[in-house]
Amino acid sequence: MRHRKKGRQLGRNTSHRRALYRSLVTSLLEHERIETTEAKAKEVRGFTERMITLGKQGDLPARRRALGFLRSKNVVSKLFGEVAGRFRDRNGGYTRTIKTRRRVGDAAELVAIELVVKSSDAPQAKPGASDSEKGSRTPTKDVSPQ
Repeated sequence: MRHRKKGRQLGRNTSHRRALYRSLVTSLLEHERIETTEAKAKEVRGFTERMITLGKQGDLPARRRALGFLRSKNVVSKLFGEVAGRFRDRNGGYTRTIKTRRRVGDAAELVAIELVVKSSDAPQAKPGASDSEKGSRTPTKDVSPQ
């Protein structure tokens, strides 16, 4: 029985699994989008959110904890500068997963996990634009007299 055994094992021992999580989180924060399997993405999501929360705290103990987990000092400085500033007003939900394809070799479900773009950075529809210009998905019928 696996009572009170949280998390996925991913076919690895503890130290290998921890190294995998550390490298995936470091890559995600560095590139802001990576492609991996669905199970790995679901596990990495929590670690990434924890690191961004440390970045939002911004104090020295939080920076030291992030340096103890992440594999690159450059990524830690990016986390505490650029990434933490982007999510200053957001209370969680910093990542998103998008299903992309199935891997050719073993048909594993691959997903892209990425950092959410701040809503002011995303392209917006023009104010006062009609529904058809905003990308409305309601079908319109061509009613022409015959």
